[in-house]
This record gives sequence, C-alpha cells and structure tokens, in this order.
Amino acid sequence: MDEADYAFIVNQVRNAEFNNELKRRVEALHQQHQMEQEREEAKLETKHQQELNQKESAMKQLELEMARLKKDLQAAEQQKNAAVQLALAEKEKQIGQLRAQLSESESKEKVAVLKEQQRYGEALKQKELEIAGLKSGVEAQKLETASKLAAQKDKYESELRMVREQVDYYKDMKTRLSTKMVGETLEIHCSTEFNRVRPLFPNAYFEKDNDASGGSKGDFIFRDYEDGIEYVSIMFEMKNELDETATKHKNEDFFRKLDADRTAKNCEFAVLVSLLEPDSELYNTGIVDVSYRFPKMYVIRPQFFIPLITLLVQTSKKSVEYKKQLVIAQNQSVDVRNFEQQLMDFKDKFGRNYRIASEKFQKAIEEIDKSIDHLQKIKDALIGSENNLRLANDKAEDLTIKKLTRGNPTMKELFDQAKE
Repeated sequence: MDEADYAFIVNQVRNAEFNNELKRRVEALHQQHQMEQEREEAKLETKHQQELNQKESAMKQLELEMARLKKDLQAAEQQKNAAVQLALAEKEKQIGQLRAQLSESESKEKVAVLKEQQRYGEALKQKELEIAGLKSGVEAQKLETASKLAAQKDKYESELRMVREQVDYYKDMKTRLSTKMVGETLEIHCSTEFNRVRPLFPNAYFEKDNDASGGSKGDFIFRDYEDGIEYVSIMFEMKNELDETATKHKNEDFFRKLDADRTAKNCEFAVLVSLLEPDSELYNTGIVDVSYRFPKMYVIRPQFFIPLITLLVQTSKKSVEYKKQLVIAQNQSVDVRNFEQQLMDFKDKFGRNYRIASEKFQKAIEEIDKSIDHLQKIKDALIGSENNLRLANDKAEDLTIKKLTRGNPTMKELFDQAKE
C-alpha cells in the first residue's frame, strides 16, 4: 500500500467522525438559534443589544468548539492508526470505489454547510429587520398613546372647568338672591329647559300648578296625549334653598306633600327636582327611585329633568292602545270592573318592568358620570333596560280584547254587538 492509500483510509475515518460531530453541532446550534429567536420576540426592545451580544458570543463559542473538535479528531486519529492498519488488508479491493464515494460525499457536505451558513445569515438579517420594524412600531404607538392621553386630559380638564364655573355661578347667584327668588329661579330653569325641547312633545301640556283649592299645590304638571287620550302625567316639585338658611331641609321632608299633590291632581308619577343635600352620594348619582316610600316617585337633579321626562314618555306610550280600549268601553256604559282589574294588573307588571328599566337607566347615567372608561358597563345597562322594555312591550302586545273579556259575559256580548 502506498502513502496515498494510507492517507485515504485515515481521512475516511476522520471525515466520518468529523461529519457526525459537525452535524450534531450544527443541529445543536440550530436549536440554540431557535431558542434565541423566541427570546428575541419576547424581548423586542429592551434586550435587543444583549441578544446580539449573545449571538456574537455563540459564534465565538462555535469557533472555539470547532477548534476543540479538530484537536479531538487529531487525538482520535492517532488512536485509530492501529485499527486502520488492521483494516487495510480488507479494504484494498474497495479503495477505488471509496475514493469516488468520498469525493462525492465531501462535495455534498461542503454544499450543505454553505447552504446552512447562508440560511442562518439570512434568518439573522430578517430578524434584525423585524426588530427594527417593531422598534419603529413601538415608537409610533407611544406617540399615538401620548397624543390620546393628552387629548383626554384636555377634555377632562375642560369639563371640570365648566363644572366649576357652573358651581361658582350658582354660588354667586345664591348670594345675590333671596330665599324665595332661589326657589323661583329653579322653576324658571326647568321651564326654560322644557320650552327648549317642546317641539319633541307637540301634544304635551306643561304648566304651573295654580290650583290650590285642595289646600296645597305642586309646582308644575306635565301631561301628554295621543289621539286625545292622556297616557302619561307627572307632578313636579322644585326645591332649593340658600346655603346660609338656618333650617336645612332634606329631600324626604317633601315626599308626603308631593304624593298628596300628585293624588289630588290625578297624576301618575311624582318627581322632586331638588338641589337640597348637595353633598349626598345618593342624590348626586342620577335618577333616584324612591317608590319604596311612595309609589312612582323619583328624585333628580336639574340636569336630569329632560331625560326623565323622555324616559317616562317613551315607556308610557306602550299603554296608549289599552287606554283607548278602556275609553271606548266606558263610553258604551259597559261593566268594566273586570276589564279595569286586568288592565291594572297589566299596568302593575308594566310598572315593574319600567322600574327595572329605570334602574338600568340610572346605572347607565352613573357610569357616564364616573368616566369614559365605563362605556362598556353603560352599554350593558342600556341593553338590560331595552330587554325589560321589550318584555313589557311583549306583555302589552299579548293583552287582547279577547283575554280582557274572558269571564265577563256582559262585556263580551257588548263587544260582539259592537263588532256586528
């Protein structure tokens, strides 16, 4: 065997181990690179420089590792020399074939290593571009967030300034007015507010209650009609007093009188528009339902005057059709006792759904006053109110003449005659 054959055998042994070790190291480095990529995605901005340093360290470590492997292979080569001497006799016939295979293998391995290095470099460049893009996105988002926060801050400061100006205005007004004039000013304010939106209620009656024949009277009476039939009525009482008044009143001091005025004037609802107890958490939150004290009674601040009228009008319109039927029955001198009983049962159920809707509406008002961040809660509360109004409407639509005359032969006969 000549020297070239001996070198070929030695290179064969060395290349086989070197290739296996190189493949294992390449796979390990590939896995390490994937882990580094995952960390890069989780720490886009704050640890970018640290990851680049780690990559450079890994490359240096790879070079050191390759140098160590070369030394290990040299040692292994010396250990394998004895084994090679024993294998030479058996491999003489395969030398030509092995040379061709070795040449082909070396060519493939070089190509594979070059491709892997090229892919690794491209992936690294791509990640660097992604990191640069994410940095730009983060900076843009920071600027956008800062702009939004500044706009919201300006909005809240403007609203707070307006509220303070309004409070200062009322304080100044109270210092210049007598006790009687303070109360009358609140009445004028509510009257002016209603007249501003009167086109929304073309058939409505809204006037001062000047009838004191029963010994007492309220401040304003609101009634609305459809086809000549009254479907909603509200007795209003406006209360205010000077800060320096010796005897401070509470809202509940006026509940009994308001209920009596509502009953005397045949109104369905009673509403106290009040500036009393200015520090009360209860009355400052919005529309307060006090029907647990007196039926269908509410306490509001002046800013909820129009919203409450609108709410009561919209919910009461559902009963117009049944009031029409009641008027027809009464005009025909029909025995409507059972009819009225069923109608009152419907109104009670409708009132229950209305109270639920009112509570949802009140919750929505509270959330609006707290902050803009509670908009989702407001949406949920309004949806709940809509569902209860829908249930009330379903009950109203389910109420028919046939059901109302059931068990009342006299009324059924009269309706049949009227139909004929």
